[in-house]
Amino acid sequence: MATVISNNRLPIIINQVGHTSKLTRYYRISRVSVHTVVAVLAVSAVFPIASKRVKSSLIKWWCKRLLAVLNMRITTHGHPPLPNSNMRSTMVVANHISWTDIHALNSIEPLRFIAKSEISHWPVFGYLAKKANVLFIDRNKRHDAARIVHQTAKSLIEGDNLCPFPEGTTTDGTRVMPFKSSIIQAAIHANAIIHPVAIRYPATNGGINTHIAYAGDTTMKESMQQLLMQKNPTVELHFLAPIDLAKMDEAFLDRRKLTQHIEQLIKAKLDF
Repeated sequence: MATVISNNRLPIIINQVGHTSKLTRYYRISRVSVHTVVAVLAVSAVFPIASKRVKSSLIKWWCKRLLAVLNMRITTHGHPPLPNSNMRSTMVVANHISWTDIHALNSIEPLRFIAKSEISHWPVFGYLAKKANVLFIDRNKRHDAARIVHQTAKSLIEGDNLCPFPEGTTTDGTRVMPFKSSIIQAAIHANAIIHPVAIRYPATNGGINTHIAYAGDTTMKESMQQLLMQKNPTVELHFLAPIDLAKMDEAFLDRRKLTQHIEQLIKAKLDF
């Protein structure tokens, strides 16, 4: 059974996904619980003495294993980072649908994420996010954006790879919200590389799996329950061609024009 909605271009087909058995869901919950305990032990005992490279390797391994536990398949397309590519000073800019976006991207290339401050207060996962060096922004304080832009630019200059979600929120995957341009200014300041990524969760018929979304009034608990009920969820990561700001014409380095350009690239890939 499928639902059809329309946008300004093509109809979007949304599939109803098949459900797992109760036994399968309990099995996955137990594995996620154990895997989370492993993460807490790792960041508590290993991270304080580990190098940046070791931390990145552990994050990549943990995220990849988490998605495997959830039976989520990751497919990459376009221009993904090559294994051991030594990617540096790169800002990955993507649309945002679910918390699984973070783990999917981290399973390919560990990144420093920019997230809303509320996440820092989440039980367990807030602690893990802090240990993973997430930059938290308070979207209710207008002046906090300037602080994040400064810290992001500094982090990029130091060679870190970061990922903001410039929509500032999540969607159900059937659209892309307007991108906010402030964070792109940090990449311009740092003369960094911008790597746009279009994220899509396909249904079995190639439509859009909206049940994966952590958006609207959906709680974290409900989002996890919806994911556990899905038999074979898939996430597509479409890595578009990187944009090297050091090689761009000065006239192009306007944050609003650049942000709009990136947004249009992602929308075009998703056919929105």
